[in-house]
Amino acid sequence: MGIFSKPKEEKELALVFDIGSSSVGGAVFEIQKFGIPKIILSIREPIILEEKINTERFLFLTLKSLEVVASRICIMGIGKPSKIFCVLSSPWYASQTRVIKLEKNTSFLFTSKLADSLIQKEISLFEEEHLNKFSHSDEKARMIEFKNMKTMLNGYVTDEPFDKKVKKIEMVVFISMSEDKILKKMVGAISRHFHSEDVKFSSFTMASFTVARDMFMHQENFLLVDIAGEVTDISLVKKDVLSESISYPLGRNFMIRGVADSLSYTLSEAKSFISLYKDKHAVESVEKRLEPVISKLKTEWLNGFQQALVNLSNDISVPSTIFITVDQDLIDFFSEIIKTEQFNQYTITESEFKIIFLDVPMLHGITAFKPSNSVFSRADVIGDSIIRDPFIIIESIYINRFVC
Repeated sequence: MGIFSKPKEEKELALVFDIGSSSVGGAVFEIQKFGIPKIILSIREPIILEEKINTERFLFLTLKSLEVVASRICIMGIGKPSKIFCVLSSPWYASQTRVIKLEKNTSFLFTSKLADSLIQKEISLFEEEHLNKFSHSDEKARMIEFKNMKTMLNGYVTDEPFDKKVKKIEMVVFISMSEDKILKKMVGAISRHFHSEDVKFSSFTMASFTVARDMFMHQENFLLVDIAGEVTDISLVKKDVLSESISYPLGRNFMIRGVADSLSYTLSEAKSFISLYKDKHAVESVEKRLEPVISKLKTEWLNGFQQALVNLSNDISVPSTIFITVDQDLIDFFSEIIKTEQFNQYTITESEFKIIFLDVPMLHGITAFKPSNSVFSRADVIGDSIIRDPFIIIESIYINRFVC
């Protein structure tokens, strides 16, 4: 190396695990401070589906899949990540948007110390209220995420609120937390392979909200729907603020169990027959058996969707634009269900539903890829056969821009 030549700059690597209710994904990407992240490797491992959900067993199977993903990434020898993240989907965390208000008759100085004290009080209240959402009420909850989405002084939004005299303040904050025992077990599964317990946690709701908001800046009101294995999450965004979230326990696995139970199939058989049915490849005799069962299950899922929207919004209407994340093979299936529903009998939407799937084509260009090492299952193949995972794309762009 000559005295005037520069050494090759070493890329900083981040490792992200996507922990859902039907699979666990993992990816290594290069952090880009002034650009888009470059995904080097991605792997996804399914969580074994069982006939009935037992909380402890479900956690065990999830951790087992996490171990497999961590081990496979470690063996690939890509390099040591400087940062490790876990992005959790339901049911592994609870979240809420809370509004903090303080008003006095006389002016007072709004300082960072005052803000911190108000926020800590709100976090404590949230922790007490949501302990019953976790599997063991005697377990400690740990905050994993806090975002101040909007601060208003005397009714006006400001980005620089501190050290100003006011009579009224209002902060809109997003808080998410999880059971401490669960988080420790996840860290343990990762640290066995990467020898680090410095793992940062966040929620998929915040990641998908942030990416959708920034991609569609003109759209200040919308719904976020994440249809996962065991749970469907719906979030309401009003005026660029994630205002409410709600979940109901019906996802793709509900369909599989329903078909298996109604037609005396194994879970594996039910999954295969549903796949053939939705792709219109089932033989006529199978289609006739499946049609009434799947129609009933669709109605049940839709009823849950409708009821969730009723409970979600206190307004007269809900936004008509819906951003959906779901496994690629189910996009058409759930799109049909939502488009054909008659929600007007419950409430009034702003207009006819406009459904936008945050899938690979929609997310094209917000990340870069090194195709030679990409291995996916929850993914989509486009153009030059580079296989890309929409969930990993969303999480890597969120982490690269807002967390790193």
